[in-house]
Amino acid sequence: MNAPIYAGLLSFFVAVLLGPSTISFLRRLKFGQHIRSAGPKAHLGKAGTPTMGGVLIVFAAVVATLVFAEPGSGTALRLILVTLAFALIGLVDDFIIVVRKRSLGLRARSKLAAQLVIAAWIALYALNTPGLGPEVIVPFTGDAWELSPLLFFLLCVVAVAGTANAANFTDGLDGLAAGTSAIACIIYTVIALRAGQPDAAVFAAAVAGACLGFAWFNAHPAQVFMGDTGALALGGAIGALAVLTRTQLALPIIVSIFLVEILSVMIQVPYFRLTKGKRIFKMTPIHHHFEESGWAETKIVVRFWLLAAVSGVIGLLSLA
Repeated sequence: MNAPIYAGLLSFFVAVLLGPSTISFLRRLKFGQHIRSAGPKAHLGKAGTPTMGGVLIVFAAVVATLVFAEPGSGTALRLILVTLAFALIGLVDDFIIVVRKRSLGLRARSKLAAQLVIAAWIALYALNTPGLGPEVIVPFTGDAWELSPLLFFLLCVVAVAGTANAANFTDGLDGLAAGTSAIACIIYTVIALRAGQPDAAVFAAAVAGACLGFAWFNAHPAQVFMGDTGALALGGAIGALAVLTRTQLALPIIVSIFLVEILSVMIQVPYFRLTKGKRIFKMTPIHHHFEESGWAETKIVVRFWLLAAVSGVIGLLSLA
């Protein structure tokens, strides 16, 4: 029962202790953040801040999970593999942006295709594992629905790949993605324990601790950014936790901030094209809308953390 707590503490201290050397190493490699000219003008001063710091989150979480999960745990191993695979996609993307100086990184099709392959792998595992698929828990009812294999598979793929991309859109302000991801993983620690999956709880707590340790250096003004390496890994990890706890339907509540962030982009882009330049939001993802409205970056981040905590608790209660 204490293993998740120990895992969270270990990953936190690993991240905090290795943070300075990681930041120094990234700086020596000249892995500085590229800031898009189309973004908020206030962000131009962040150019050159070391990025790809997500490697620190992933390393700390993996180490803590391996230490405190049951030896040879299939659940822990699969969660780690999903996280590493998404981190690798993000790492390649960051590398192309930072080193090759190509502002958009990996081509969208290539990135999405790789994400779908990983999501399909964990979806097939869940579908063919008794006790996981094809049932999902229905929030606020206490019931479980048995879906058709195809619908269950698609739901799992959307949960994993969708959350990964939503987390990536959320990573735009100092401490925003790290804090909201930590909250979601704390919620999933409780959910996994309730579901009788202690190794999933250990992993969730380890990721939460790693996010908090990273936030030590990512808080405003950030000394390091997680980049796509960290954001995709975190989103993929949370999505996989939802699949392995059968909480795909509650996931949008638990990660409501992620959902709002990606929806703001999905609404804005087609509207902008259809109306030939008109906008619903001043800028997307939506945290930039509030920046352009005059809110301080720290105010946006703290308020989004608070909303993430409230929605996380609601999501937890929906599964009680």
